[in-house]
Amino acid sequence: MNHSLARIGSAGLLCVAGFFLLSAPVRAQNDAAGLFKAKCAVCHGADGSGNTSVGKSMKIGDFHSADVQNQTDAQLTDMITTGKGAMPAYKGKLTDDQIKQLVGYIRELAKK
Repeated sequence: MNHSLARIGSAGLLCVAGFFLLSAPVRAQNDAAGLFKAKCAVCHGADGSGNTSVGKSMKIGDFHSADVQNQTDAQLTDMITTGKGAMPAYKGKLTDDQIKQLVGYIRELAKK
């Protein structure tokens, strides 16, 4: 009977380990850098400079600039939530917490 419990314990441990391995990409996307890369970098560039073909064609501003960094967190949150110009609205596509993470990440980009 002890062997049965050991097998069940090992199988359960393998299931839990498998769950965490399979959920790793989801967790990675939830962090601010991964989220920015997935949702923003195509237009804004990985460094937030807007130096992409899309960014150049749409004249996207640099996140390092005073124009962006002087905006309040509420203003940046509103822009991400409701969109601006050709930028899509992310309301309903991202959670409030994810949008807050993106605002924080935009602030961090300015320090680099």
